[in-house]
Amino acid sequence: MKKGRLFTVFFVVLIDLIGFGIVLPLLPFYGSEFGASAVVIGLLYSIFSFAQLIFSPIWGSLSDRIGRRPIMLMSTIGSMLAYIIFGLAGSLAVLLFSRLLAGVMGGSISTAQAYIADVTTEEDRAKGMGLIGAAFGIGFVLGPVLAAGLIHPSFSEFFRSAGFVTFGNWLELNKFALPGFFAAFLSFCSFLMVWFKLEETVDKEKAKSMDRRLKPGGVFTPAFWKKLSDQKKGGTAFFGLLVFSAFILSFGQSNLYSAFPLFSEAVLDMNVQQVSMQFFYIGIIAVIIQGGLIRPLTKWFSEEKIFLAGNILMALGMLLIGFATSITMLSLFLGLMAVGHSLNLPTMNSLISKEADPARMGTVMGTAQGLSGLGRTIGPSWGGFLFTFSAQIPFIFTSLIIGITIWIGIKLVYARSAAAVSAS
Repeated sequence: MKKGRLFTVFFVVLIDLIGFGIVLPLLPFYGSEFGASAVVIGLLYSIFSFAQLIFSPIWGSLSDRIGRRPIMLMSTIGSMLAYIIFGLAGSLAVLLFSRLLAGVMGGSISTAQAYIADVTTEEDRAKGMGLIGAAFGIGFVLGPVLAAGLIHPSFSEFFRSAGFVTFGNWLELNKFALPGFFAAFLSFCSFLMVWFKLEETVDKEKAKSMDRRLKPGGVFTPAFWKKLSDQKKGGTAFFGLLVFSAFILSFGQSNLYSAFPLFSEAVLDMNVQQVSMQFFYIGIIAVIIQGGLIRPLTKWFSEEKIFLAGNILMALGMLLIGFATSITMLSLFLGLMAVGHSLNLPTMNSLISKEADPARMGTVMGTAQGLSGLGRTIGPSWGGFLFTFSAQIPFIFTSLIIGITIWIGIKLVYARSAAAVSAS
């Protein structure tokens, strides 16, 4: 039964993330249609994540009170509306609003992580979290490919030849509309899967008996952080380091979202289809590692060691991307970075979930997702800003920041070794 629920939540997230993967590589090119600068293009990514920073902890806390299922229903239908607005955007302001709304309603990932934590044992937790990472990977695989196809001029010609001349002409003038509408359709499919297939895991009667009042201001209030500190079990000091890693790693990854397309176009003269294919490549790696290899790896090595190795590879790959002089070199360095991120992401989420009070899993995973949102808020705009000085600086700077997580990984590995010696 638990395995069936795992795969249901996996497919729910997967369908939604394919829509996300469609939109992601198009943003720099869509923004450019309205004359957006590199910094504003970064803002298109950041505004989504800023909204997640505020709302992910709120959605997570609500999911502890009223259940995972209602939150995922609201999130998927909200994403559908955001994608429709994206497709109809006639100005930069409307495009920014569509990304803001998508971020506000983006509670499905943290809620799905809490759901997975509800139905897995600690031994299988990394494998379960790897399913979310695999969904991201497949979203990056299929989404960019669909994006490249959906903006092709042949679609407008197809509708004209089928007799829908006005619509075909409109699509030719609004080439980003069809990707937005298709992403909205996928979110609606995700909504239907939650409605008909996803079982609830939260005991609502038990939840009502507990104090789960939302604090005004969410992550911006001292009360919120006091509540967060209460999640730690056994007085461990590593919970704070792990959620800080969530911030750092998302900051590093999101620098790539804005700086990488700009670098590819300016330095290597790549077009939107070629950039989309690189996202496809990153996704393939994530699917292979998080969807398949992470399980045997966690049997052979501790999660702490895998987390450390991932941080080292991610930092190294990010550094080298800025020195790529050909598409082949770029693919090699992107692959190195993607392998690292595919190793550190599921193990980090697994380690965070093991630090949480099971009754407050939604709050904790929502908080981690919110802090990831903070990283994604700062990262793209910062990457776009640094790019105005040099094409290489965003990648050099980001690799140094990711280096902090290497230190955190070393501390975790050392602490585990010390605990094993003590136990023996």
